[in-house]
Amino acid sequence: MSRKIYYIQAMQEGLRAAMAEDDSVVVIGEDVDRSIIGATRGLVGEFGEDRVRNTPISEATFVGACVGAAAVGLRPVVDLMVGSFFYVAMDQVANQAAKLRYMSGGQVDLPIVYFTATGPSGSGAAQHSENPHPMLMNVAGLKIVMPSTPYDAKGLMLSAVREPNPVVYFQDFVLGGTKGEVPEEPYAIPLGVADVKRRGTDVTVVAIGATVPKALKVAAALEKEGISAEVVDPRTLAPLDTDTILESVGKTGRLVVCDSARLTCSAASEIVATVTENAYGVLKAAPQRVAWEDVPVPFSPVLEKRVLVDEDRIRAAVMKTLA
Repeated sequence: MSRKIYYIQAMQEGLRAAMAEDDSVVVIGEDVDRSIIGATRGLVGEFGEDRVRNTPISEATFVGACVGAAAVGLRPVVDLMVGSFFYVAMDQVANQAAKLRYMSGGQVDLPIVYFTATGPSGSGAAQHSENPHPMLMNVAGLKIVMPSTPYDAKGLMLSAVREPNPVVYFQDFVLGGTKGEVPEEPYAIPLGVADVKRRGTDVTVVAIGATVPKALKVAAALEKEGISAEVVDPRTLAPLDTDTILESVGKTGRLVVCDSARLTCSAASEIVATVTENAYGVLKAAPQRVAWEDVPVPFSPVLEKRVLVDEDRIRAAVMKTLA
């Protein structure tokens, strides 16, 4: 029977299940023994310091070291703490982990999970509020997941750890304290499979990460006005389940894409381009993108709110497709 638990607890349950089934899974990162975010808290007492290792505050060092560890048989799960820190270790992620399996002709597996809390957390300011998933989507060789619910967080974590290729696992900061139904037993959600969170017939809303609950609230409100919105959560951004998205747009003829990242070169832009290229003939209106403003995330709470995706902007985009 399912229970309602927090997103962070669900992540930890998925990680714990992966560690219990495979002794080669190790957790490495900054303060993973106490875990400020909470996803690795308590694991050191259960699995020991050999498998849960704190590191110095040097992301490039431990991210790079885990490429070597994965190449020789371990399955490192690397806690980068904050999404902005990917920039510090970009060479190790994009130029080493993402390419080594290809450059070795498939002789070397790279089973690494890089996970991090990402996006604004409430006045985290510009250097601690990034959501770099669009940039990493452009790096061939990486798989990218971004769960929006506790249920997805647990199942995608277990699948990510089992994956023989590098996986980047984004946990949107603002979702960490949300609750949802999660089975007690381990389960895996396949990478690359989207989920239709709400069925509808008038417009397709593809929502990513923290925009999913906002899109669902908008859809519920629109239903009272006689507008039926279908909400699709990709869950995995690379590989992207384009079939599910195209099937939905084929039914509704309208598309709005909501992304927790800047508008330019966003995941929203890629999804709109894909739909326009493959389903232009069924579109009844121009697709709409709802994403962050193209500026650094401000420290000011008022300005931060202005930059990010909110329900009013999602609603306005939906209504524009219906005009």
